Amino acid sequence: KTSNGKPASSPGDAFLQLRGLPTDLRTLLGKAAAVTIPTSRDALLQLATDGKDEFEVAYDVPGTGRVVEATVARCTNGLAINYTDPYMRRRDPECMVIGDDLPTDKTRYKERFGQNFESTRQETLEWLSQQSLLVLPMRIGAAAGECCYDAVMVAPANAGFFVGGMADLQTMLTPDEVNEGFSPRCVIYVAPPFRQTHFEGRQVVVHNRHAGLHEVFSYNLYPGPSAKKGIYGVLLSIGEQENWLTLHGSTVRLVTPYDNVTVIMHEGASGAGKSEMLENIHREEDGRVLLGRNTVTGDRKLAGLPQSCELQPVTDDMAMCHPGIQDSDYLAVSDAEQGWFVRLDHIGHYGTDPFLERLTVHPPQPLIFLNVQGVPKSTCLIWEHAMDTPDTPCPNPRVILPRRSVPHVVDRSVQVGVRNFGLRAPASTRENPTYGIAGYLHLLPPAIAWLWRLVAPRGHANPSITAGAGLSSEGVGSYWPFATGRRVDHANLLLQQIQSTPRVKYTLTPNQHVGCWETSFMPQWIAREYLGRRGAAPFTADHLVPARCVLLGWALRSLRVEEVEVPTELLRTELQPELGAEAYDQGAEQLTDFFLQETALYDTPHLDPLGRRVLECFRDGGSLHDFEQILPGADRLL
Repeated sequence: KTSNGKPASSPGDAFLQLRGLPTDLRTLLGKAAAVTIPTSRDALLQLATDGKDEFEVAYDVPGTGRVVEATVARCTNGLAINYTDPYMRRRDPECMVIGDDLPTDKTRYKERFGQNFESTRQETLEWLSQQSLLVLPMRIGAAAGECCYDAVMVAPANAGFFVGGMADLQTMLTPDEVNEGFSPRCVIYVAPPFRQTHFEGRQVVVHNRHAGLHEVFSYNLYPGPSAKKGIYGVLLSIGEQENWLTLHGSTVRLVTPYDNVTVIMHEGASGAGKSEMLENIHREEDGRVLLGRNTVTGDRKLAGLPQSCELQPVTDDMAMCHPGIQDSDYLAVSDAEQGWFVRLDHIGHYGTDPFLERLTVHPPQPLIFLNVQGVPKSTCLIWEHAMDTPDTPCPNPRVILPRRSVPHVVDRSVQVGVRNFGLRAPASTRENPTYGIAGYLHLLPPAIAWLWRLVAPRGHANPSITAGAGLSSEGVGSYWPFATGRRVDHANLLLQQIQSTPRVKYTLTPNQHVGCWETSFMPQWIAREYLGRRGAAPFTADHLVPARCVLLGWALRSLRVEEVEVPTELLRTELQPELGAEAYDQGAEQLTDFFLQETALYDTPHLDPLGRRVLECFRDGGSLHDFEQILPGADRLL
């Protein structure tokens, strides 16, 4: 009903009467040609193809004509979305700009485009007011129902797949679930043609912050920068105001074969193995695990692992650390999403990951696939990736996986005992020394763990973004590409979080390569099994040896899981004859120089004094003992 008690003519009319709607949103919806608020997820997916088996998402662009942004095929197991422009199949790391005048270290709209955002904002609202619109009321934040915030997405009606992705990633509200108290903290406006008319075909997402309201203007239809990371930016902005963080990490509760329970969070830049931390170990046809393949000799190291831990996923990418759930010396987290944006580039053929294959081929409800080949009325298969060129598969195929469809998922907050950091590492040899010198598993002092989160190396051959090769940084907590404020504020929040959770251990695992050995994600999978079985048992100096590179903390003297004995040369890469100590030290110098360059960005008057001591210790060539003295760890080794 409307506010005067008369029957509403449509859900859109009733929505317009809500007192908490921002004025500009109310005006826009009042002028639009038509407003549809989906009554269910099934209805939304039906709108995504206008009831057809195949649908083109296209827009009339002045001076160009009809431009097809994406095609949508209705398959037996969901919708297959494919972009006509290969550039749109990955997130552009430079897509975010800030449209307001609040404090930020990010590029402002005026700096990049030479004018204030307000004129483009008004053009966007005017364009949307002339369209038939899809409006999605939702709640963003913790999937467990704790600490959620109201939000709205507004998009042209033919972008139903994009709205459907948002509905899966956060909590969709039907018209009947929107009550009088609904008051959006965030509004996302979607205007795809502006990519062509205003931004020379580039992905652009503008964050426009006001008191009590965070607007996100999405000028593209790839969900990564706006539907997913856009909401991430909103949560980080709220956390800046309220002094809490949403960490960039997957979290899994492990139940060992002996019924012990351990919770591990895996953090890192895009491509560092967050989704893979929730996957079962990939096995060879005979059931063994491939520890690595020597890129110089071609040798392979295989081992038997008869029984793995049971995986109970908690978070896939966004771990909310709201103060309302903190109640111990461990770190409590809950999932900030209702669905997971799972990358599939490592699923190259049938049988790679039977669990994920079964979940996507026969899902309990239709799924949304991106950059995966799909023919109407066929079954979309996650190992058949879209092709960027006739010879090059897209490196970033995805599926949006509603967490409610994942077996054993944990629907409440948990206490994290181990925070692991992932490094996507290149091969390193005598002939070509690189920073790929990390062994299978390293234990880090908290102060060095903080440095890794400040720098968050993006690493080798990143499949998720459009950036080129080479070592680059994603910055604070590895979530900096999505944050809207100042680096130093997040550096301080991360350090305060580490101080307030003294019982948490910090570890590091590489993926792709360990020295000259190609490993895929096996180091983090084996480390997960090992740490799960260790539980809260402390490390001692007898277990560990200081790494030659101080940034790698301690290396393990030995690592055994059931029948798996990891060779020492995979724990301490300087022992590999194909690498050696001299080339290792050259790689360590590359890593150290990069950390010195990146950490200098945080040396400002606003940095916490404790953080300044850590940076000074690093610049002065401090030892592990020095770092431990500044900020002792859960296991006091020195």
